[in-house]
Amino acid sequence: MADLGVMALLLGLALSAYAAIGAIVGEKTGMAELVVSARRALYMTTLAVTVASGALINAFVQNDFSIKYVADHSNTLMDRAFVWVAFYAGNEGSLLYILLALALMSALSVWFAPKRLARSMPWTIAILAIIQLFYFIVLSFAANPFELLDTIPLDGRGINPLLTHTGMFSHPPMLMGGLIAITIPFAFVSGALIAGNYGDDWIDVARVSAILAWGILGSGMLIGAWWAYTILGWGGYWAWDPIENVALMPWLVLTAFIHSIMVQKRRGMFRMWNVALLNIAFVLAQLGMFINRGGPVVSVHSFAASALGIIFLTFMLASLVFAFALFLWRMPQLKSDRAMESFVSREASFLINNFLFLSVMAVTLWGVLYPLFSDLARDVSVSVSAPYFDRANGPVLLGIVVMMGIGPLLPWRKTSARSLKQWFVWPTLIGVLTIGVLVALGVQRPIAIFAFGVVAFVAASISEEWWRGTSARHRSGDNWLLAWWRLVNSNRPRHGGYIVHISILMLGLGIIGTNFYQQRTDGALALGESLVIDNYRIEYVDNGDESRADRIAQWAEMSVYEIDPEDYEQEKSFAAAQGSSGFTLKDSTLRPNDELVDTIEPWHGFYLDFNMASVRSGIRSTIAEDLYVIPRDFLADGRISLAVSINPLAWWLWASGPFFIIGTMVALWPQAAVERRPKRLASKTSAKDDSEGEN
Repeated sequence: MADLGVMALLLGLALSAYAAIGAIVGEKTGMAELVVSARRALYMTTLAVTVASGALINAFVQNDFSIKYVADHSNTLMDRAFVWVAFYAGNEGSLLYILLALALMSALSVWFAPKRLARSMPWTIAILAIIQLFYFIVLSFAANPFELLDTIPLDGRGINPLLTHTGMFSHPPMLMGGLIAITIPFAFVSGALIAGNYGDDWIDVARVSAILAWGILGSGMLIGAWWAYTILGWGGYWAWDPIENVALMPWLVLTAFIHSIMVQKRRGMFRMWNVALLNIAFVLAQLGMFINRGGPVVSVHSFAASALGIIFLTFMLASLVFAFALFLWRMPQLKSDRAMESFVSREASFLINNFLFLSVMAVTLWGVLYPLFSDLARDVSVSVSAPYFDRANGPVLLGIVVMMGIGPLLPWRKTSARSLKQWFVWPTLIGVLTIGVLVALGVQRPIAIFAFGVVAFVAASISEEWWRGTSARHRSGDNWLLAWWRLVNSNRPRHGGYIVHISILMLGLGIIGTNFYQQRTDGALALGESLVIDNYRIEYVDNGDESRADRIAQWAEMSVYEIDPEDYEQEKSFAAAQGSSGFTLKDSTLRPNDELVDTIEPWHGFYLDFNMASVRSGIRSTIAEDLYVIPRDFLADGRISLAVSINPLAWWLWASGPFFIIGTMVALWPQAAVERRPKRLASKTSAKDDSEGEN
């Protein structure tokens, strides 16, 4: 299998080199047959990398420990399900996976490319082939996944214990796939610019491919947050880690691009701006590859430092020079003849939104790179922690949410005072009412209260538009569900975007709740003892040993009771006086209103070969809050050391995921032909539709 994999990589290298050279030479000399041959060679690279990937997967399945990569990331004791994901668990295998994803996406995008892009396709093929060639060279000579060992071990080392999680089947492939997918819109736009196609022929393919990359990357980040929340044992879901940040930054830029490309499609504006955004997103994706492949910025997600760091740095700098040299070369031709007519318009709101997204990106980028600059300039190692990112980005992110409620409701070109009153009175009232109700209920933290009001405002603005459109169709004879579906179907990009906005609001609820209202306490319990926090009592009732050859593991069984706080008033008052939100109860006697609601089994393991601990938190989740129990350690005296928190609204973080995916799919689904609307419906919506177009 090793020989087959090596030969497939070398064949792919030759094919990608031929595709790049053939496409360029064929275009410059007018030899159409050579361009066709280059296109076919690009297709064949997909077959080559598929064979190489299949060879490596088969080596894992067969426990072929003669291959160093297999021996480093698998063993005979490992759960067989994880043998498949071990394929991309290390440096070399993940690069092969990235190349596989790139080859498949390149072949599909070229195959389905619209005919109007025929003039620029040779250059697009060349760019895709050159990027593939880079990965083939790295895999063939610098990070060969088929390197053989001189001495074959009886067993392998096994996969990193932190990777033995269901999230491993989706998070890494989606994150890596999303980052490399940015190559597709970049290649098509760059190819068009090289060919002198300065118009808008590339809009649709760039929009669709950018949304795909954006959706995959966003879903990958959300799954990664859930993974961190359930397994890492630190009680969080986002730590502003450098690798988290280098995935977030291109996603933010793509979000800006997806909004502003609508302006180009509708009004013929922002063409130059959109090209610049794609360039930035592509270069940021290469920055992510550099940092993840042995770059100088420390991250818990990075692969071990190696010579790949300088290789990917060189490729990133080359990408930067190429992208913006091409941009500067063609910039005069990209200028739009149209000017913005009013700052109170949809295109103006999208532009403001773009600047907000780029502000978050810039702040995050500085936080990622500052330790590097500090080390180079002053020889002082520093780290930028979460408080910097929270304080710098928090207000800007809130501003973005505000614009989510404003921008889509504004008409194109300019807005009248009547339109503003018509569309924003009720959402504003609902937002203000929400703030008033929360204050009246005694809710603390003014910033959080205002944020809740903003969420209500945006939700109301989306609901109002859906209500108006749905009720108009209902009056024409459709039932309510069919009326709403036809409304969504009439403009899928717009209403798919609204569904995504709802997912962002749900995510916002979770962030506000967990960041502003979390309660935490620590304790150590013996069997039969309980820890009380807020309206929960957690009783330690049993434990067990799950130790295996590769690990020492223990679990605890804990009964979770909902309580009446008044039954524990005396103990709670004493704990509060000590500055604690919880207390230990040695008496196992239940009190009158204690109600058993759940049983959780937090787990703690130590992997000897990796000198690494792994934790599975015990979580009781409801729509209102999560009870989150981290088993820090099983002590020698039989007690278990715990960190317990109540995370309000955490459920909404993960509930946002399906809405994000559905909204993305709706926005991507090909638009149906414009339906024939009843005259009554048309008369009521024509004015609004004339000002909206695609969203």
